[in-house]
Amino acid sequence: MPASTSSARWVPHVALFGASLLWASSFIALKIAFRAYDPMVVIFGRMFVASLCFLPVLRSSVRNIDYHAGDWKPLLFMALCEPCLYFIFEAMAMERTSASQAGMIVAMMPLIIAAGAHFVLKETVSRRTLLGFGLAIAGACLLSVDSMATDNAPAPVLGNFLEFLAMVCASGYMITLKRLCLRYPPLFLTAVQAFTGAVFYLPLLLLPSTQLPTAFAPGPFAAIIYLGAAITLGAYGLYNYGTSKIPVNQASAYTNLIPLFTLVMGVSLLGDVLTPLQYGASGLVLVGVLLSQHRPPGTSPTASAPPAPADENAADIAATAVLPSLGTPPPTAPTCPAPDENDTEKLPEVRNDLLE
Repeated sequence: MPASTSSARWVPHVALFGASLLWASSFIALKIAFRAYDPMVVIFGRMFVASLCFLPVLRSSVRNIDYHAGDWKPLLFMALCEPCLYFIFEAMAMERTSASQAGMIVAMMPLIIAAGAHFVLKETVSRRTLLGFGLAIAGACLLSVDSMATDNAPAPVLGNFLEFLAMVCASGYMITLKRLCLRYPPLFLTAVQAFTGAVFYLPLLLLPSTQLPTAFAPGPFAAIIYLGAAITLGAYGLYNYGTSKIPVNQASAYTNLIPLFTLVMGVSLLGDVLTPLQYGASGLVLVGVLLSQHRPPGTSPTASAPPAPADENAADIAATAVLPSLGTPPPTAPTCPAPDENDTEKLPEVRNDLLE
């Protein structure tokens, strides 16, 4: 195997690792931002900053996209799931629970995504992947078992439930994203999220319950800038790229690293102390993620993806049954990343469709 091909196989994994690291730091940044600003102000601020970051590349991100009639439905559903509803639930959760307990709930997301991807995207989940998920989730749970409630978690049960609702929204986003990646570049999809989120949260600033800022706080303000530029733009961009290259159930396994990274940042930045049990649990998370990503030698990154169904609309029908609000893409939507090189007689038809 050429060195360039071998290196290219690891690029999506490095991107997903970086996305998980950035997402973990968002828990710390949110805690800092909430010290001085209302949650709705913080979330709108991060969406607004992300939108500003996209302005210089807005023209290039929408150029030559292969838009199909009706695609606004899955695009809107993706943005509604995340960032719109996701950040509402997460902001309410972070006011009521600790970062470590929220990280434990985040570790449940791969199971939700794997189940959804199996029924919606027809992705195969191997026993090794399931075992890796089990070990990683067990480790993520142990990370929080030894932690004690503090003033930072005044209502942990309600907060953890709200974080669970956020994970359900995130799962809907990730599954929808996998389908949209077939013909939309990751940069464009991330831009859609940023601009939709800014428009969605702007009216929420006018709610009577929203406390508008009356003073400037440098630390929390810097946290908002970081959330918008590094997290919303960087993390989502990296994840969108990574999940466009490998099966979504494998990409989602990297979210199990978020509790581990959150605890490490808590120790180094907030002065938290890890117990021996939490150190062992952190290692268990790493083992689980590595196990779920393992492939036998000689298999390709897309080897776990099933072949196209005999009925070209079968996958669309299955997706519509599970997510009726998404609608059904056109029958000409590709069912695999690239056409079969031996199926050359279909290429003119595809080209004509693109020119219409």
